[in-house]
Amino acid sequence: MRKKIWIDGAWIDGSGEKMLYSINPATADVIAEIKEASFSDTERAIQAAKNSFYVTREWRDMDVQKRSDILLKIADKIEENLQEIAAIESMDNGKPLREAEADVDDAVHCFRYYAGLIRTPEGGVYQVNQNFGEMHSYEVREPVGVCAMITPWNFPFLMGIWKLAPALAAGNSIIFKPSSDTFLSAIKLFEIFEEVGLPKGTVNLLVGPGSTVGNKLAESKDVDMITFTGSTVVGQNIMRAAAANVKKIGLELGGKSPNIIFADVDIESAVEWAMLGIFFNQGEVCCAGSRIIIEKSIKDEFVKRLAERADRITLGNPLDNPDMGPLISKQHMQEVLSYIETGKKEGAALVCGGYRYMEGDCKKGYFVRPTVFDHCSSQMRIVKEEIFGPVVTIQTFETEKEAVALANDTVYGLAGAVFTNDMSKALRVIREIRAGITWINCYNPAFSEAPWGGYKMSGIGRELGVHGLEEYQEVKQININLNPGGPGWYHN
Repeated sequence: MRKKIWIDGAWIDGSGEKMLYSINPATADVIAEIKEASFSDTERAIQAAKNSFYVTREWRDMDVQKRSDILLKIADKIEENLQEIAAIESMDNGKPLREAEADVDDAVHCFRYYAGLIRTPEGGVYQVNQNFGEMHSYEVREPVGVCAMITPWNFPFLMGIWKLAPALAAGNSIIFKPSSDTFLSAIKLFEIFEEVGLPKGTVNLLVGPGSTVGNKLAESKDVDMITFTGSTVVGQNIMRAAAANVKKIGLELGGKSPNIIFADVDIESAVEWAMLGIFFNQGEVCCAGSRIIIEKSIKDEFVKRLAERADRITLGNPLDNPDMGPLISKQHMQEVLSYIETGKKEGAALVCGGYRYMEGDCKKGYFVRPTVFDHCSSQMRIVKEEIFGPVVTIQTFETEKEAVALANDTVYGLAGAVFTNDMSKALRVIREIRAGITWINCYNPAFSEAPWGGYKMSGIGRELGVHGLEEYQEVKQININLNPGGPGWYHN
């Protein structure tokens, strides 16, 4: 199946040298192919978005009510095609079908949320009296302009919507680059954009490598903002390139998130949440609870139950809704397995899993059994570095202060959780965790209404909620002199 990119209101073949392939990670079969976008394709998309925003201005200047209605139509179309999009996502990415369905359902809600949010009043009005006399001062929010978006392969559809919905709501023009590993759901989304009649040049779709497409978007002086979700290393490169015109940036990067468990919890409930925290989406989650930090007195019992539950996790074709699907690619599977070998060499105790699973229908796919490492220390690579797979480490503490110190002993600051029946303790500890997304007695829930983003090397800015809309807006101050005449400061 041959796919195309979308530039300036038309489906075209990329003009790059290589063919890119969508590969089903459960079977290693090719699903679709697409010619990669080139440097010149990228420039053409940038100019289309620039013309759309600064010259034709149809989307930018559209009445906010009409723009909101179009966003609601997009949400309706996504909902109508939910099963098809979810199946595409499941085959392209490897996540179980029920998880893909939940992603698409969240995407519908996200579009509806921002369609409603832009209908509400915004800004402030100030009556001030200063040395210049009586002034009327107010603020307005305007779209940033040409926005470039680069999204990852772990949540291809949903991560795209988290950026596209608020950016479109704000009135921006967009160049969108999904991961070259998972581009099929983005193409389906752009077919919906075409169907609802988004103005020519408002949205543009490029599929190609970061070395050409991504770098060009980051460096271009005609791009007013770039937003990226992915690895911290790539995020750092984007920051450097974006300095060329000091463009606005949004970065949602890596994580090595702590999951602190105190001895007063119900162990079975804590095990259930811990499993969701690390094995959901095959552990390919930026906020995954990959570091379990548990009070020493219950550690042995907790690890025993966690390993028993992990060993019962089913792996298989994601369309059949197993507990876990395959990892995204052979290369990534090998990276995860390499980390597992590193953990063994570092002296961590492998409790369960830790190998490629090739039984039955999984023989050709990129499956890794859920892996638990005990007796870990903060100096180990498996504790410090983001593995991005179904691998969790266990560390212990005896005091609250020690738990907080272990939790914050990381360059990342995306997420974290605390489990305890003492709510005063929970709130006290959660306030000490240096992370942007936190949970108490649960792990992983995310909502369109609440901000998402991290501290430290986990990124800059926030997605979702009111903050997610503000990322794609500029604030302008307008001052009006209510008294005629000059200020009267000069007398010569």
